[in-house]
Amino acid sequence: MALTSFFSLPLPSLHKQFPSKYSTFRPIIVSLSEKPTIVVTQPTKLSTRTIPGDYGLPGFGPWKDRLDYFYNQGKNDFFESRVVKYKSTIFRTNMPPGPFISSNPKVIVLLDGKSFPVLFDVSKVEKKDLFTGTYMPSTELTGGYRVLSYLDPSEPNHEKLKKLMFFLLSSRRDHVIPKFHETYTELFETLDKEMAEKGKAGLNSGNDQAAFNFLARSLFGVNPVETKLGGDGPTLIGKWVLLQLHPVLTLALPKFLDDLILHTFRLPPFLVKKDYQRLYDFFYTNSANLFVEAEKLGISKEEACHNLLFATCFNSFGGMKIFFPTMMKSIAKAGVEVHTRLANEIRSEVKSAGGKITMSAMEKMPLMKSVVYEALRVDPPVASQYGRAKQDLKIESHDAVFEVKKGEMLFGYQPFATKDPKIFDRPEEFVADRFVGEEGEKLLKYVLWSNGPETESPTVGNKQCAGKDFVVMVSRLFVTEFFLRYDTFNVDVGTSALGASITITSLKKA
Repeated sequence: MALTSFFSLPLPSLHKQFPSKYSTFRPIIVSLSEKPTIVVTQPTKLSTRTIPGDYGLPGFGPWKDRLDYFYNQGKNDFFESRVVKYKSTIFRTNMPPGPFISSNPKVIVLLDGKSFPVLFDVSKVEKKDLFTGTYMPSTELTGGYRVLSYLDPSEPNHEKLKKLMFFLLSSRRDHVIPKFHETYTELFETLDKEMAEKGKAGLNSGNDQAAFNFLARSLFGVNPVETKLGGDGPTLIGKWVLLQLHPVLTLALPKFLDDLILHTFRLPPFLVKKDYQRLYDFFYTNSANLFVEAEKLGISKEEACHNLLFATCFNSFGGMKIFFPTMMKSIAKAGVEVHTRLANEIRSEVKSAGGKITMSAMEKMPLMKSVVYEALRVDPPVASQYGRAKQDLKIESHDAVFEVKKGEMLFGYQPFATKDPKIFDRPEEFVADRFVGEEGEKLLKYVLWSNGPETESPTVGNKQCAGKDFVVMVSRLFVTEFFLRYDTFNVDVGTSALGASITITSLKKA
């Protein structure tokens, strides 16, 4: 998903912070042997170079780039071919959707781990209305409000709303682990039943329902199935998110039809008005204590509710919907040796903790933690970041210095930056223990999924995902719960509009 950040919900201080070859974009392979080394390059004085690339003819150039991006080449080849053509990881191009949704699709692309972090520096770039890129969805889809994800830290409401999100999880932190166990045990029982009946089981739909139920139970203290919302939450969210993201998605329709419907004109918000109202009513009914805090911060109940809904449904649910299946894809491919090591490590530490999953127990699972970080590196749930230059800038890649003018749009495609061969050894491989040990932990500053380095923390003054620690925690919980219950598994991998489609083909119980 091409987004600036998944503003998943916050859980401050949940755990202690850890201090491609571009010529060929190879498919991800998995390895455990030969522990990776840190690639060190000696500093050299870089020459200044004009940013290569162009935007083509007005109208035609953005349209052609859009067709290449979605259909003729696909995302990875789109960037890969231009890196080769321009002999640079920094270049100019157009980013979708272009006409007639985006008035200005022109961007400067950053594809290496050295230049990419400028997108996190809010003293150099502005983040106002850039959450989805070169266009902004109608505020009719968010109750008429510009929600937190679209605010720049310089705007007064940014601090107020981010504090509200910090309060949400800090006030509900004790419910996270037990409600995750409760909800995902239900998912695993459903998978077991489906495996027994059919010999295979789809992960995605069950994960969607579990993710929404977990977020509602843990953060809002209510089981949605027992309310008027019932089990409809994931479906309602899916339609609402589609109305916001359709300009940067494809739905596997015939090319002409797909491009015409999704990328040429905005779909009208009234299509999901009733669906959104059902979601809003659910959150309004179950957020009374949060409204008290919101009013202390100077935020109305209505604005607070629209922001809580967005943070929960778009950011947190969206992150779990995309990342959990993607993470399981990589772990499945890692094979039985990695599975056995994970199971032994997890079960040993949980046993030592009295048979219960605790934060301290998970901190003593270095392989499990590394696997989660490696999955975030290989397939970051946040593929793209945007920022508009606040001033004239000089940006360095590994090979040159480039001058950017005030007002120009910068765009980073993270799957390239986090597979930078000048930073990571064997960058295209999923190396399960890449981040184990002192040397491995030094690489965490190059894990960038949260709109900032993994070694830094979200504040009211930056745009780093306020729920950074929460996302890492629930991802660790998923792996821990899974390998307490199962020894090994295999999957078939398909594609979906958002991430990987996973079918479990074998599942061996512990």
